[in-house]
Amino acid sequence: MIFNTLGRYFFKRYARTTFWFLIGIFALIFIIDFSELTSRMSNLPHYTVSGALLMTTFRIPTILQQTVPFVALFAAMAALISLNRRYELVVTRAAGISVWQFLRPFVVGALIFGALAVVVINPLAAWGTKKAEALEAEWGSTRSAAANSIPWLRQIYDGTDTIIGARSVQNGGTELINVTVIHFDPQGAITLRQDAKSAKLEDGYWLLNGVVETEVGRLPRRMETAQLRTNLRPDFVQERLAKADSIQFFDLPRKIEVARSFGFSTNGLETQFHSLMSLPLLLVAMTLIAACVSLKFSRFNQSRSVILGGILSGFVLYVVTVLIKAFGSSGSVPPFVAAWLPVVVAMALGSTILLHQEDG
Repeated sequence: MIFNTLGRYFFKRYARTTFWFLIGIFALIFIIDFSELTSRMSNLPHYTVSGALLMTTFRIPTILQQTVPFVALFAAMAALISLNRRYELVVTRAAGISVWQFLRPFVVGALIFGALAVVVINPLAAWGTKKAEALEAEWGSTRSAAANSIPWLRQIYDGTDTIIGARSVQNGGTELINVTVIHFDPQGAITLRQDAKSAKLEDGYWLLNGVVETEVGRLPRRMETAQLRTNLRPDFVQERLAKADSIQFFDLPRKIEVARSFGFSTNGLETQFHSLMSLPLLLVAMTLIAACVSLKFSRFNQSRSVILGGILSGFVLYVVTVLIKAFGSSGSVPPFVAAWLPVVVAMALGSTILLHQEDG
């Protein structure tokens, strides 16, 4: 079916509909994110409108990859409803072609769309997130737009116990913004506090910039730079501070192995990896859901019930997927199960409903 004339026609209709939905979502995200970014950062010292447009462009892939399941759902619904209203599916059924045959082009299109989202949109999102964070830091922001609270690092080097914290991180954790370093003596009492505008992990030391040192019993003193000796390796810091969703798909297997070598929990990384692996089949599940609510023929009065039913079904599947993914990241559920179980169940339910509707 997929290789004959009718199959190619259905596939082109699905691909064209998906493309226009992506364009529409892209434009909507751009307008909303630019407006939010402008209202939030227009008071920064180095903010410019051209810079805000550039940052919005960097941030779009990150937001767009979160909408991919809904784009697949709406594109399949729109394509099937259009074919129904133009009697093309009616003629297809009259020719003896079953629903399982004429849905193959849509399933193949969903698989290709999911694969492109994994190998194209996801790496662009990871790259754009880093660029947006760097640009925001150049504007003088005290927080990262892509990172929330940063865990504190503790290091013990040459008998000195030190805790390092920051408002935000860049380059996977090797550069810190708005840094606080607290030194302890062997008895656990605070002996020195260093506040720096930034810190960069070099070979064997942290290079602190714009430092203010506060020591017990002395007045604070300012220094342009200071060095903090460390035995922390860049790989260790990156694994400690990097967020799973900020790592591109092709780097995740290596990151998982490195995290294991340091003794870190890999639940978040493994859940993210399996979630991306299962994304093409998630889009197939969305396509089956769209077929369940779109194949009943109606010339005029179909849109309201179809759109509502499809949106609710897709939203429930998406919420369940995100919820179980959170359980997988926390270790409550094995990562493989957390990523694949909702997809398999949704595909089974969609196939069952179609079997009941079409084959009795």
